[in-house]
Amino acid sequence: MEKKVKALLDTITFLVFLFFDFVDVVLCVAYELLDELFEAKPIPCYCGKKLETKELSETLFWRKNVFREMGFLSFGRKTCEAVKKRDDGNRGEVVNRWSDCGCDSCVSWMKKSNQKLHVVVKEFPQVNSEDGPREEATTENVIFLHGFLSSSSYWTRSVFKYLSEPLNHQIYRYFAVDLLGFGKSPKPNDCLYTLNDHVEMIHKSVISAYELSSFHLVAHSMGCNIALALAAKYPKFVKSVTLVAPPYFSDSNDETSSSMALNTVARKTLWPPLAFGKSVMTWELNFMVVDLTRHTHHSAWHSMHNVICGGSKFMDDYVGILINAKVKVWVIHGDQDLTVPLDCSNNLKMKFPQLKLIIVQNFDHGTVIFHRKRDFVKSLQHIWATS
Repeated sequence: MEKKVKALLDTITFLVFLFFDFVDVVLCVAYELLDELFEAKPIPCYCGKKLETKELSETLFWRKNVFREMGFLSFGRKTCEAVKKRDDGNRGEVVNRWSDCGCDSCVSWMKKSNQKLHVVVKEFPQVNSEDGPREEATTENVIFLHGFLSSSSYWTRSVFKYLSEPLNHQIYRYFAVDLLGFGKSPKPNDCLYTLNDHVEMIHKSVISAYELSSFHLVAHSMGCNIALALAAKYPKFVKSVTLVAPPYFSDSNDETSSSMALNTVARKTLWPPLAFGKSVMTWELNFMVVDLTRHTHHSAWHSMHNVICGGSKFMDDYVGILINAKVKVWVIHGDQDLTVPLDCSNNLKMKFPQLKLIIVQNFDHGTVIFHRKRDFVKSLQHIWATS
């Protein structure tokens, strides 16, 4: 009976995703025609030849599609070279995509030349003693990075209210960032949302803007990949890195690590329902449902591929840089996490024994923070104090 049910589910799964493959190639052509009609400047899709750049994930180009492999509707494909030859009148003009939302958040990147991320800052005032200001107090900075399809509210609406000024003569400043393309941050349509794009915007909007000479990093899910890339670029600035449910899929082969990430977080499956949703577009649920709409398809799609999937091939190098620089790296993971399996953190710990791994029993991808906010904050304060 069990085998029959599995065979039936496999058949239904094949037929459903066969339909999605067909829709994929049809939309590929439709979007090019609509781009031509509304923009006179079609953006090349990823059906053609892979671009020779390490920053773009291999998963953008080779996710299997039955109809595309058969050559069906191949007349709709256009390579980058063909687009570059197009003589259109909008080449120097900055415009919003017809397919993107027209809200202030989505079009803000068009209005300002010096774009920066939206950052929420929480800091505690200098505490005075009976003898006057506590001059010997030092300032510690902490940057919080959210996960996929989320925003700074992931932190500000959960753990920020439990953060208080620790003792030991230290004043803490907390920075919750809306990553590029998410929340209230800019969502440019000419950006590919690579790891480097995210890192550069964080440097510009936080490290440089607030003149940080040192900082701690706290990141969740997709934000972990960005946190490691940022820390590896500025290892002398970083005092500690805390990764919550990091999507670690490293492998000796670059393309293999990317495919492992894609097949884990967005494999083609109908059951359970959450896995089906991720197979269409990787997403995660949290109490701020509004965050699910505060991005563009362009920003979410490219961040998922270029940060979560493509970024996995750089993780070993990044962690190695931090270990050599003697930066403390902590990993926190719920043992019931189905979005990013616990194996990710266990494999990371096996490869880098110097890391500190905290496995939280009976909690999943979101509840590891949301259902234990006080304990989570205590863990963070312990990490900062010992780093």
